[in-house]
Amino acid sequence: MAEQVALTPEPLMTGYKESDQERWVAEPAKSTYRTHFERDRARVLHSSALRRLGAKTQVVSPATDDFVRTRLTHSLEVAQVGRELGRTLGCDPDVVDAACLSHDLGHPPFGHNGEAALNAAAHSIGGFEGNAQTLRLLTRLEPKVLRPDGSPAGLNLTRASLDASCKYPWAASDAPVIHGKRTSKFGAYEDDLPVFDWLRAGAPERRSCIEAQVMDLADDISYSVHDVEDAIVAGRVQLKWMDNADHRSRVIGYTRQWYLPHTDPAEVDAALTRLEESGVWVREADGSRKSMAALKDMTSQLIGRFCSSALEATRGIYGPEPLTRYAAELVVPQETVLEIAVMKGLATTFVMTADLRQPIYEQQQEILTDLVHELHATGPRHLEPAFVADWHAADDDGARLRVVIDQIASLTDVSAIALHERLMGSNRTLI
Repeated sequence: MAEQVALTPEPLMTGYKESDQERWVAEPAKSTYRTHFERDRARVLHSSALRRLGAKTQVVSPATDDFVRTRLTHSLEVAQVGRELGRTLGCDPDVVDAACLSHDLGHPPFGHNGEAALNAAAHSIGGFEGNAQTLRLLTRLEPKVLRPDGSPAGLNLTRASLDASCKYPWAASDAPVIHGKRTSKFGAYEDDLPVFDWLRAGAPERRSCIEAQVMDLADDISYSVHDVEDAIVAGRVQLKWMDNADHRSRVIGYTRQWYLPHTDPAEVDAALTRLEESGVWVREADGSRKSMAALKDMTSQLIGRFCSSALEATRGIYGPEPLTRYAAELVVPQETVLEIAVMKGLATTFVMTADLRQPIYEQQQEILTDLVHELHATGPRHLEPAFVADWHAADDDGARLRVVIDQIASLTDVSAIALHERLMGSNRTLI
């Protein structure tokens, strides 16, 4: 007979309360070797929503080649960066890990371009927002736990993990004004406010917990560095092009336009110069193993540079004690903010705004818009079984439109194109 392992009560990490471990739907007590937060991470890791990210665009379509990152590989990289950064600060690493793995679950096909299309199509019902869709997946759409009345409760994560996944802790109606303009970003749709209010119980208004701040920084760091790496490998840019005044001016312009609109161009240029003088900047990559190794080292060194800067600044204010939930704010020096933004600006300039991509972006938006109209007009006929049930449970036409948006947002790039071809009779190849 196999030796039985003694089971012990779930431990609680320093800095967390019993209420942080609570779930929206109470579950039977489990005396196991895993903590509540370890189970949260496992639930996200095993979810179908996470698997689907493997066929969703990060910046460059997964169909272009075998090297480029997808939303899934990006999420895994964010989780690695966030887990280590959070652990060093004293956060529960599984809470941060679960939040990082979750942060892009709500993104639809075709990346931010698809998000814009669905936002326009859902204008009459409050729009579409990838972060609000993430909360909807975690608490409603992803099958794992049911409420006593049989309605879905999603993965039923703990309060701490749900709160950590909430990048924008407000509804659209409560969105803050930033630099004189109300932000379009929000974390919950109106019909998800009951669970949103529950997970935010006791939290300061419109303030993210430090675990969510770590997730957000890990996301920024990862995609700013890795998107440039992908762009270089794909032949879209060489960093030596920054010697050209026109190219440099474009990068500075897009960095300000997309990420730092109220920043002096000279500050952006100085940030780019600091990166060029960092000693790890790969001016030219020719695809050889030597240059690829140098490129990998650059990405690693820059991730370390940005993380270390935030760690040192945060510890400089709060000292060595474990920092969890609302006990502290993550401090990111302005120089680091500028350097991360410049890296984003490089990818934006040479990939996301490239003229050759514009017809593809237009086709992508057309595909999703067509699908919304067709699925909404034909009722549950072409919906997946889970969404058929949601359609029949919907109280009005607006709720039914939200079901259609949920269905389309769950598609991958390939499945969206295939469904469009089946329903609309068109054959689209988007590379």
